[in-house]
Amino acid sequence: MNSLFLPTSFLLPSPTWQFTPCLQIQPQNLCRRGFHHYHGHSHLSRSLSFLLKSHHSLRAHKSSIGATIPPNEGAVSLINFEDFVEKDWSFLDSDNLISREELDRIISAGEIEETSKVLVSVGSEGFVDRLVDSSPCHLLLVVHDSLFLLAGIKEKYDKVKCWQGELMYLPEKWAPLDVVFLYFLPALPFKLDQVFGALAKRCLPGARVVISHPQGREVLKQQQQQYPDVIISDLPEKMTLQKSAADHSFDLAEFVDEPGFYLAVLKFSEASN
Repeated sequence: MNSLFLPTSFLLPSPTWQFTPCLQIQPQNLCRRGFHHYHGHSHLSRSLSFLLKSHHSLRAHKSSIGATIPPNEGAVSLINFEDFVEKDWSFLDSDNLISREELDRIISAGEIEETSKVLVSVGSEGFVDRLVDSSPCHLLLVVHDSLFLLAGIKEKYDKVKCWQGELMYLPEKWAPLDVVFLYFLPALPFKLDQVFGALAKRCLPGARVVISHPQGREVLKQQQQQYPDVIISDLPEKMTLQKSAADHSFDLAEFVDEPGFYLAVLKFSEASN
């Protein structure tokens, strides 16, 4: 049965909800975007299987903002997957066109250590696979708009934390962070200044923020034409990036803008009061 059981109050405006294990949903996001098949997405059935058949029950709880809902409180509604529409993130499935060397180049820019707390925003499943394989760390948190992508990651890596929603609304309970990968910045529906402002509240002094596109501007332009509702901005130019970053105590440590590869590395210094 392609269904998900949730409290009826889930459909009303409320604080962020948390699904165990470590899958969080903003109700307004789910009601607006919800679930949709990826076009040609290979792990769709696997993700559905995880969501529906996992031994972990999907019981909704309020986040730390409020009190936990008693298990016997309120009615339960049946919500069908077919009733929801999710954005098409299939362009992230082009990992077969991306070499391991390019992924390793991005990951190495983060200078991850075993004690690091690492966040990946709008990452592909292939990028997370490579990150898990190559760079052990204390905490790996994946933030994405897509429940299906997060379900696929969570099925493979139970220790990876997954949070569904926008980067700007990420709870600070996982802060402070040592490394942040903005793997696909042009898909974030926020201005660059807003992104740096949010990260400045969640990063340790010395933290590294890595902005990347493993295929560069040329491929990004093609992707913008194919997915205009998802890819809503461009990769920042060097001067624009420097100015916006400096306003929030980030210094540009490395910048590569080649036709087939984009990488910007920023280092956070504690903001002055």
